[in-house]
Amino acid sequence: MNKLTYLAILCISICMTSCGDPEDISKDLLDGNVIFDASIYQPEKFLVSAKYPNPTLSDLNKHILIAVHGYSATTFEWQEFQDYSDPNGPYRVSQVLLDGHGRTYSDFKDATWNDWSWAIKREYEKLEELGYTKISMVGSSTGGPLLLELVSSGYFNSHIPPKNIFLIDPIVVSSIKLQSIAGIVGPMLGYVKKEQEGDEKKYWYKFRPHETVNELNNLMKLIRKELESGFSLPQGTYLKCYHSKHDPTASSTSTVMIYKGLTTCSGQPIDVEIMDSEFHVFTRLALRKASTALDFANQEKAFSEMASKLSN
Repeated sequence: MNKLTYLAILCISICMTSCGDPEDISKDLLDGNVIFDASIYQPEKFLVSAKYPNPTLSDLNKHILIAVHGYSATTFEWQEFQDYSDPNGPYRVSQVLLDGHGRTYSDFKDATWNDWSWAIKREYEKLEELGYTKISMVGSSTGGPLLLELVSSGYFNSHIPPKNIFLIDPIVVSSIKLQSIAGIVGPMLGYVKKEQEGDEKKYWYKFRPHETVNELNNLMKLIRKELESGFSLPQGTYLKCYHSKHDPTASSTSTVMIYKGLTTCSGQPIDVEIMDSEFHVFTRLALRKASTALDFANQEKAFSEMASKLSN
């Protein structure tokens, strides 16, 4: 073992807890057996397909945005855009909960990235079955590569292509340099412990099993390979990628790779914007203590541009 690898393992050992599963999962944590994402027992408040199971012609004329959260998060990550949007306006927001998320630590641990993605497919296909023809998607963090995988795998060859895809701080390359060797030390150390602020513990996992970190790494590796080969969007699909300049979690190199490896159906470049922000998922400001006027301006810009596209 060379010195660099040894030092990396030592650093992870300091940052991560001892082997096995955590023993101190308290009732006030999402990881436990008490708190669950509200969409599990009240889907009609989050999913358009559940709220309008028998849509009228007026309902079907609405543009639907499927909002996809990131790794270890929940539907809360897109609640601010839901609140921003006019419920009587030209579009509606459908907040999906990735499979394996929003439940217990063990549920999270056992789910693969393919499992995570099924929640997106179920809602998309349910909306199609109900008769919706204007469907768009937004993904934050890991939601980004999950949406890109749907495109690269040809999923939309047999489905209505999305009108728009928006990516917020998509993670294709991690800013956390030691994450790449999680597969080596993960089985020895068990899980990563993430410190949280206030009520964040109700909406994000505090304990992240090494199995889930490996799944995230596998997903990122797959998308990097697809982008290196190059692929294009479905016909008629618009995509814009927003990325924080100083993202502490998802390197902005992620968006550079997406820009270089993904084109429109006609071979044109996609739209990209680098935001002057130090947040990961800069559109989520709720529960953050250090939000500035610039942060709120960044959020407003992204929200207003998305709303404008969804109003067409």
